[in-house]
Amino acid sequence: MKLLTTFTAAASLLATASAHGGVGTYTIGSTPYNSASGQKSIQRQYETFNPLMIPDLQTVNIRCNNKGVLGTGLSATIAAGDKIKTHWTQWTHRPSAVMIYMAKCPSSGCNNWDGAGKVWFKISHEGLMSGTQNGGKWAGDIIVDTLDWTVTIPASLAPGEYLIRHELLALHQRDNPQFYPECAQLTVTGTGTSSPPSSLLVSFPGAYSASDPGVAFNIDSDAAKTATSYPIPGPAVWDGTSSGSPGNGGSQPEPTEVPAPSTLVTSAVPKPTQPACTVAKYGQCGGNGFSGCTVCAEGSTCKKSGDFYSQCL
Repeated sequence: MKLLTTFTAAASLLATASAHGGVGTYTIGSTPYNSASGQKSIQRQYETFNPLMIPDLQTVNIRCNNKGVLGTGLSATIAAGDKIKTHWTQWTHRPSAVMIYMAKCPSSGCNNWDGAGKVWFKISHEGLMSGTQNGGKWAGDIIVDTLDWTVTIPASLAPGEYLIRHELLALHQRDNPQFYPECAQLTVTGTGTSSPPSSLLVSFPGAYSASDPGVAFNIDSDAAKTATSYPIPGPAVWDGTSSGSPGNGGSQPEPTEVPAPSTLVTSAVPKPTQPACTVAKYGQCGGNGFSGCTVCAEGSTCKKSGDFYSQCL
């Protein structure tokens, strides 16, 4: 654990905010961080509750909602497999997606590291949970209602110092999404030995582009009034139990060459049974209450991203 320091900027930030929102408190077990009593913060200071927009996607601000402000000297200890609860000071927008990333800090620790490079991996995301894009229930609705979100650190994650990055992506404005990222410092303990594969690592900036389907998104379009899935930006979620797959679904493995049989086979080989339907890439293929097609089109695989949503990637 590093030397604790007082983080008074958070109090000023909370007092001046009048709209939008940002993370105010992290709770691990029964211990709150960024508490009103002490303002001892595991969080990277951020300048405003106002959103980052498409032009900000190519700036360092998109990383932690700041221009590279470093740590406060405090990292919260959490065991791999345990939960961290996040409380937003305020939040006003529907609909929105929720994305949570982590990044392994260098051996020198997190406090003086800015999080640059292709080092971020996604541990959780939720988007459209039920209904249509235009009129359904989104993950961010839960934050509007409760201001809370809880995520589990992958149980097999190797111990070390990490940054955790919570991000809300508000989609209420046509073709003009709003990004709200904040970062905090963690010391992960436990006996895990796993790390995500390089294929699932992204950088900020660099993880998103203005042309991504989930970014170039019109909530009021005719298509949004019937679509029942949403292509969440960024890489696939790393579940901690496998090597994962690239965020774009990856490529199919090369077929194994089979030697010619020594005996001529004259009987006809039956054709494989074709699935009754297939889901296009980025479409929904599962989740609690989902009754649609569960077979992804060739070149993509159904990946679970929460109890309520699985997506062809």
